[in-house]
Amino acid sequence: MTDRKLPHHRTLNALPYAVMGCVAIVDVTAGPGVGFLPLVSLGPAFAGLVGGWQRTVFVGGIALVLCVLLGISDVMFESRRGYVALLSVVGVTVAALLAVRMRHRREEELASVRSIAEVAQRVLLRPVPRSAGRLRAAVSYTSAVAEARIGGDLYEVVTSPAGVRLIVGDVQGKGLEAVETAAVVLSAFREAAYDEPDLTAVGERLERALDRQLDGEKFVTAILAEVGSGQEVTLLNFGHPAPLAVRHDGDVRYLAPPQRALPLGLGEHGVAQPQPHTAGFAPGDQLLFYTDGVTEARDRAGAFYPLEQRAGLLKDPDPEGALTALRQDVIEHVRAPLHDDAAMLLLRYRDG
Repeated sequence: MTDRKLPHHRTLNALPYAVMGCVAIVDVTAGPGVGFLPLVSLGPAFAGLVGGWQRTVFVGGIALVLCVLLGISDVMFESRRGYVALLSVVGVTVAALLAVRMRHRREEELASVRSIAEVAQRVLLRPVPRSAGRLRAAVSYTSAVAEARIGGDLYEVVTSPAGVRLIVGDVQGKGLEAVETAAVVLSAFREAAYDEPDLTAVGERLERALDRQLDGEKFVTAILAEVGSGQEVTLLNFGHPAPLAVRHDGDVRYLAPPQRALPLGLGEHGVAQPQPHTAGFAPGDQLLFYTDGVTEARDRAGAFYPLEQRAGLLKDPDPEGALTALRQDVIEHVRAPLHDDAAMLLLRYRDG
């Protein structure tokens, strides 16, 4: 349980007793004519929000005893009002017990769904290799939904005969359809990255796979990269945010493509396919690939996250530590739950 949820949980635990105490004080102060006594049943009603059936029964018992004592004090059992108050406490307690049973059943179902989602995540978004020759890699994934494990953002790193190839992408839309589309892209990339001679051929394989899957209205922004034996990286950008290059000499710049291209899945519109372009990638350099959930994260004033200005956070010798610092900075910038999934993949050319 997080620190933010803990005070909330304690408040709910104390709420039944606080409510019953307030009702008792008001009833004693105002007298029987006000008719506050049936409100004692709010105690077991709130008790069903947290905890188990034992706690609900315990609170219901306290409410019943309190109702009897106040009823005797107010001389209410000489009429129906006292018995109506008792029946109210008993009825609300029974209803709270039924609610507790339903809540526990929902929690068990949710735990099962989470377990399945974790398995799906391991299949869909497998851990990337931490090192491949002179390269080191790290990944960070933050879901816009607090309880979610997977979404429409995707990434993969493959060591192929041509070198290290990777993909970072973002599926249009949310939910299970986005996850299914992400699975299609990753499955096609994992095969094509080993088989195809260049990134252009890999991109064509992805297009064909999506043509069989999508209905022509959805798309996937993606960027493919290949690092061979030389000190350069080849990029193929399908309408995705340009990666951020952090050079060993401190230079920071985006590696934008020569011209914009449509995302994957929109090839049937007849627009020219993206052309691969190269950039230097030498020892000590870093490449940060990300989805728009990072750069489009807004603070309360509506300002976007200044990724280029935060490049200094990537100085941590450990790539995973560097991404953790950057991810925490994005969260602090927003100071609220993210509105979109945010994935980051850091590729570092080891120096020495």
